[in-house]
Amino acid sequence: MEELQSIKRRFEIIGNSSLLNHAIKVATQVAPTDMTVLITGESGSGKESFSKIIHHLSPRKHGQFIAINCGAIPEGTIDSELFGHEKGSFTGASDARKGYFEVTDGGTIFLDEIGEMPLSTQARLLRVLESGEFIRVGSSKAQRSDVRVVAATNVRLNEAVKRGKFRQDLYYRLNTVPIYVPPLRERGEDIDLLFRKFATDFSEKYHTRPIMLREAAKQALLKYKFPGNVRQLKNIVEQISILQGDEREIDAETLKKYLPEDAPAQHFPALLDENQKGSSGGEQFSERDILYKILFDVKRDMNELKQLVLNLLQGRVGNDDIQKYKHLFADTNFSDRQQAAAFLLEEGRHHGDYSHSESNNEQAEESALEYDPVEDVTPQEEESFSLEKKEKETIIKALRKNNHKRKNAAQDLGISERTLYRKIKQYELED
Repeated sequence: MEELQSIKRRFEIIGNSSLLNHAIKVATQVAPTDMTVLITGESGSGKESFSKIIHHLSPRKHGQFIAINCGAIPEGTIDSELFGHEKGSFTGASDARKGYFEVTDGGTIFLDEIGEMPLSTQARLLRVLESGEFIRVGSSKAQRSDVRVVAATNVRLNEAVKRGKFRQDLYYRLNTVPIYVPPLRERGEDIDLLFRKFATDFSEKYHTRPIMLREAAKQALLKYKFPGNVRQLKNIVEQISILQGDEREIDAETLKKYLPEDAPAQHFPALLDENQKGSSGGEQFSERDILYKILFDVKRDMNELKQLVLNLLQGRVGNDDIQKYKHLFADTNFSDRQQAAAFLLEEGRHHGDYSHSESNNEQAEESALEYDPVEDVTPQEEESFSLEKKEKETIIKALRKNNHKRKNAAQDLGISERTLYRKIKQYELED
């Protein structure tokens, strides 16, 4: 027990939950070996701290330790970053360069977000793990490196293997010793301990008295789910320490002002709203949200189209209806109601959603022939229901909002910087 507490103090790990203690125990047991370790856990749960425990308690502690976020390195450069390149091997390679596996020889490499690594790079990594050999980009000469690999992920790699996004052989090679870092919501009273630790740290930083929780506020804090884990808790404590003023004793009502109300429901589909704002005043995006919004928009417009067809078949269409629904057929370039009716009737037959008799169809067509030309129906910009177009427009919007700073745009979009880089290349948004 004394050894465990000593390790916690050394690596500044706060908490006494059984799950946390078990993870630390596994890390200390595997540290003296050269076995590959896979650390799993949610984002913000503190996985990098365990990689440091493994390195500094190992015989490699005097060697170099490098932490690399695989999701932050663009796909086109990650091979060069990890394994180096030769001069002239690609555009811009004016000199030869050593990669991380070369400069960390004898040390430890921590590969965070390993699930974001491209498949081609995964093959190179597997070779290093199995034989200790790697080849620089643009070279044919194999080099050796004695590097210990500790990987981490916040996604289920076994599910990624099933989807073909991660190599099965690499998964089993990395998962020699698994370490599970529990999320904050599974650590019970550790939440209160961390709150007090952060409160003390920020009181020293900002030269104020530390904030304290009343009992009701403490219970509310323990019940909160903390989707952002330790990182989110730390940010909340800092906000309260700065913004609360002279009132340093926090009650439950005050605390709830700093806890996002929508966070516990984050796992459910959410639609993007034009006026939806994040805590920083900017719009919040995610790929899932974009897709859900597009699908719901398409479904809504198709329902409107079906309603207009039904109204036409029943002879109940006037100028107001044409104006209301004209965005649904703006790309057809018709100029009068007769053409509009013919187009919509054809759409109705194509979708087969209504089983009206032929006589009703003829009656509706005859009624449409009697209508006057629509004077104010003008061609509009083509409205595409393409998922790719919607995604491209959203990416452009996020880039403009963040002055084309890709890191900030990726955060707003809820995707990794590497994924955003790939999308920019795909949609030719480099300029």
